[in-house]
Amino acid sequence: MRIAIVGAGLGGLALARVLHVHGIESVVYEREASRHARGQGGMLDIHSGQRALREAGLIDRFFAIARGEGQDMRLLEPDGTLLLQEDTPDDAPLARPEVDRADLRDLLLDSLPDGVVRWGHALGSAADGVLRFADGGSATYDLLVGADGAQSRVRPLLTDARPTHLGQNVVEIGIPDIDRTHPDLAAMVGRGNYWVLGDGLSLGAQRNGDGRVRIGLSFYRTGEDWFATSGIPFDDPAAARARLIDLLDGWHPRFTALVAACDDTIVPRAITTLPVGLTWPARPDVTLVGDAAHLMPPVGEGANMALLDGALLGLALAAHPDDHPTAVREYEREMFERAGAAARMSAQIQELLVAPDAARRMLAFFQPG
Repeated sequence: MRIAIVGAGLGGLALARVLHVHGIESVVYEREASRHARGQGGMLDIHSGQRALREAGLIDRFFAIARGEGQDMRLLEPDGTLLLQEDTPDDAPLARPEVDRADLRDLLLDSLPDGVVRWGHALGSAADGVLRFADGGSATYDLLVGADGAQSRVRPLLTDARPTHLGQNVVEIGIPDIDRTHPDLAAMVGRGNYWVLGDGLSLGAQRNGDGRVRIGLSFYRTGEDWFATSGIPFDDPAAARARLIDLLDGWHPRFTALVAACDDTIVPRAITTLPVGLTWPARPDVTLVGDAAHLMPPVGEGANMALLDGALLGLALAAHPDDHPTAVREYEREMFERAGAAARMSAQIQELLVAPDAARRMLAFFQPG
């Protein structure tokens, strides 16, 4: 059986690793030129996805790179009121540790034999058991797995569904080496997640393992053209920081100080999602994992679902090595239910974030009753 996986993200790599553990070969085709072609983003909260790492035989190595202190959380209102502070004891179990996405991806990549991941293979089209790449090359497959993210080139083989704008736009900024350059701000943010929720706007600061604090300014109830109309000059970092501070009008100076301290890396990101509960008729030769299958709001479930998708598809294929259509049906039946529930929960959290009293609602979510 020739298994072709398109995309070397967490889901695709988890699938390749579990298949390898069970003695099944696969090939991962990745459009990027190398693992270092671009940054991999910030920290991930890995909880349910730990099952996938156990199935992959990597859980001990995962715990070695995970940051238990990343479970710390502080929740505040824009006027500076501290609503919730959770500090993780040093001996606490690693129930929801944070890990750098790049470190987790490297862990998966390093667990695969040389040659499993084929870099520089951008998919052009797929049909009738043949992949055709942008460089003119081709490859054949019996089973094609789309692990190629939100803008999947494989998804159209199964469904007409496309990501739609969620009404949220994020500006990503950050402070490098914060303990040395801004120790006062480092102490304020703490070791994990620092979250300020206002009316239609949030600031999330996240401590990364390399000493950088990544900050996301989320603007809710905004349209697809918001970046063009926001007045943020992304080609002028100093002016962009000044404009972002203006948009935090009325917020406590400690929060605007975070923005002022950021470096010149300022990245706009529009948030899109697939329909909650998306399904499609089963095909024996094509399926999807991760964001290609169930892109949802970025509230902590996407990476976990992708890891589980890859691992559970790998286990289904290992259980039916001579009958991959049955394996695909079993995987999709479980995935539709599991990912659908995660997407519904993510949508509910998203509704809390856009509420006028978002901070208080989120406090009630974390401390029910």
